[in-house]
Amino acid sequence: MSIFKREKKFMIDAKDIKRLVPDMGYCLASDMITVDGKKVGYMYREQGDRPDDSGWRFFAGQEGRLYCNNPKHFEIYSVNTIANYDSDIIKYLDAPIGSAFERDSEADGRFIEIESDSSAN
Repeated sequence: MSIFKREKKFMIDAKDIKRLVPDMGYCLASDMITVDGKKVGYMYREQGDRPDDSGWRFFAGQEGRLYCNNPKHFEIYSVNTIANYDSDIIKYLDAPIGSAFERDSEADGRFIEIESDSSAN
């Protein structure tokens, strides 16, 4: 029995990514955003693992525990790439480490700041 590596089909082709934000390093994002095309529903910023890690983590907000426990559902991207998927995040990207935001369906889909449950320190 052969095992074939499944290639991800991204909603935006790499050649169509435009420069929307200055280079601020990389981030982690869920396939629900980049493959399934959902908007960012939850994002938080923690201390980066390396100097070029922005600390930003982006989720659609619909990922369950089993989904999140599978590292194949996440990839590392430049922050600019995720801004191309959802430009609503741009005005929050300068938020400090420890910040967290959730899209509020009752507030016209705008992000609201919430208490972060990540370990920012």
